[in-house]
Amino acid sequence: MIVVMKPEATEEQINEVEEKLMDLGFSVHFSQGVDYTTLGAIGDKSGIDPRELEILNEGVAKVTEISEPYKLAGRDFHPRDSVIELGDVRIGGEQPVTMAGPCAIESEEQVEIIAKHVSAHGASVLRGGAFKPRTSPYSFQGLGEEGLKYMRKAADNHGLKMVTEVMGKTQVGLVSSYADILQIGARNMQNYNLLREVGKTNRPVLLKRGFSSTVEEFLMAAEYVMSEGNEEVILCERGIRTFSNETRFTLDLSVVPVIKDESHLPIIIDPSHSTGVRDKVIPMARAGIAAGADGMIVEVHHEPEKAKSDGPQSLRPGQFAELMDQVNRITETISNKPVVA
Repeated sequence: MIVVMKPEATEEQINEVEEKLMDLGFSVHFSQGVDYTTLGAIGDKSGIDPRELEILNEGVAKVTEISEPYKLAGRDFHPRDSVIELGDVRIGGEQPVTMAGPCAIESEEQVEIIAKHVSAHGASVLRGGAFKPRTSPYSFQGLGEEGLKYMRKAADNHGLKMVTEVMGKTQVGLVSSYADILQIGARNMQNYNLLREVGKTNRPVLLKRGFSSTVEEFLMAAEYVMSEGNEEVILCERGIRTFSNETRFTLDLSVVPVIKDESHLPIIIDPSHSTGVRDKVIPMARAGIAAGADGMIVEVHHEPEKAKSDGPQSLRPGQFAELMDQVNRITETISNKPVVA
C-alpha cells in the first residue's frame, strides 16, 4: 500500500507513519514529489485496516492499496522514470544508449579491434561474453576470467563502460570486480538465487526477458533484484518464442510501451538475439528506438564468418556505423533535438 502525506505534513508526522508501518511488519520506501511525500509499504498487508493509517495523524492525505505484485519495479511507488548513471553514461535519459561488441570474447586482439570501432561510432558500453551459456556443452564456452581482463582493458582504452553476463552465484564476485553492469541472461531470468545475489551488489543489473515470460513475470524478476537493495535494474527485451520460425525469436516491441506504463525502469532492446539474422538487426533496431526504447544491445564482429559464437547475427563494422547513423536520425526526429556525440 501507499501512504500519501499532505504537502504541509511535518517531519514528525512523516516519521510517525514510518514507525507505524515498520511496527506492522512493512519495509518502507520513500518517494519525494514536488509538494508531497509518499511512503510505500512493502510486505504482507493481510489483516491490516488502511483506516488505521488514515487517522494516524493530520499529515496523512490518503492511503491507497496496490494490486500489482511488483512494488519496487512499479510506477505506483516510483512515478518518475529512473535514470541509471555510470559516469557520463545515462541509461534511461533523453538519448538512447548503445551497448555493442562481440557475442563472445575470443582474444585480446579481437575485442580491442571491435571496441575501437564501436566507440568511434557512438557506442557507450562494450558488450561481450566471458562465460557463455550454450545449448551444446561442446560449443565454445568463453575464456572466463582471461576474457574479463581483455574486455576490461579494451573498454578502458576506448572510454567505454562494460557489460557481461554472470551465469551463477559463484561468479558474481569475480564478474563484479571487472564489469560495470552485470547481465542476467534470458535462461536465468527466474534463477531467483542468482537474482538475489546480484541484488546485493552495487552494480547495475541488465535483466533479459525469458523466452516465454509474461510482463508480470519479467517485472517480478526485477523485483527480486530490487528487494535486496539494488534498485538499478535495466530491463531488456531480447525476443520471445512464438509460432513464427522465420527469425530466431520474435522481438516483442509492444512490450516497450507496456513497460513504460507499468514500470519506471529503463528498457532496452536486443535485435541481434531476437532476429538471429544479420540483415534483420538494423530494421528491428530502428523500430525499437522509434517505439521508445531507452537503448539497444547489439552484436558486432570484424570477422563474423570466423566468430566462435553467433557470427550470423553479428553486424559487420560498416553495418554498425550505418545503424548508428540511422538511429541518431530517428532519435533527433522524435526528440526534435540533435544527438550529442
